[in-house]
Amino acid sequence: MTEFARIERPKVAVTRKLLAPIEARMSELFDASLNDDDHEMTAEEIVALAQGCDVLVPTVTDRIDAALIEALPASVKLIANFGAGVNHIDLKAAKARGILVTNTPGVFTDDTADLTMALILNVPRRLGEGHRMMRSGEWKGWSPTGMLGHRVGGKTLGIVGFGRIGEAVALRARAFGLNILYNKRNRLPASLEEELGVTFEPDLDRLVAKSDIITLHCPLSAETDKLMSRERIALMKRDGYLINSSRGELVDEDALIEALSRGKIAGAGLDVYTHEPAVDSRFLNIPNVVLLPHLGSATFEGREASGEKVIANIRIFSDGHRPPDQVLEGWA
Repeated sequence: MTEFARIERPKVAVTRKLLAPIEARMSELFDASLNDDDHEMTAEEIVALAQGCDVLVPTVTDRIDAALIEALPASVKLIANFGAGVNHIDLKAAKARGILVTNTPGVFTDDTADLTMALILNVPRRLGEGHRMMRSGEWKGWSPTGMLGHRVGGKTLGIVGFGRIGEAVALRARAFGLNILYNKRNRLPASLEEELGVTFEPDLDRLVAKSDIITLHCPLSAETDKLMSRERIALMKRDGYLINSSRGELVDEDALIEALSRGKIAGAGLDVYTHEPAVDSRFLNIPNVVLLPHLGSATFEGREASGEKVIANIRIFSDGHRPPDQVLEGWA
């Protein structure tokens, strides 16, 4: 195991307010500077907070770009991200400064899969529309043709991206009688496909065209940016649904809004957006879309587990060893 310089009691800068047990444990183990009012810090505030610190603990709301990394004090040797995604961190710039980056993989798999499954059930059955109708007092009573949606059982679910979360969604979807297609770079072994009850579709356009419901579970990269493009959305069935609990940038929002508004697809369930926390105001006037405020990982259990992983990464690093959840590769 590669050895690093030991740090007796690391100084740690945390950019957002974390769960009380996690902050208490950090304060016990480290010299921790916390964000008591949970405001979203500017780059200048983050740099100021990090002065004299060994470790920076950011979250997905922080843009840790090359300029910010360049401005960090030389004392910072570890960026211990709270969360699995690291698209907000310039990994190349961190490596150039000799700063390790860690994340917290795996802890939100079930939470995100549960929320995705909730949207898969919610959107075709128009539960969001029904909730708004009840809240507004517009419901006039039951009728044979009122608020008709689509049955989920027997439909085809297309899962785009089949890592931990995609597999967890497939396991849940099987219980509801969905037929499951999946698309990923490398096909699973046949034995695992049989165990999960899924069918590989190597052509993404074909998967989109065949599926009644499409759910996205890809990391964001240059290759997946606007993966659901105008052209791909046009391939969807008129009574098809799009679910996105992964990254907002995977979807061309202009094209999605147009398709929803013109009835070219039946509905969408979104937990993520291209310009968070801003949400395109046009979505608010479309009845057949369910909008959630990035709740995929929002459980007490998941957030506590993520905090525990952050603490473990810092402790192992400060003991002079390589942390287990290192993201940046290519170190000697």
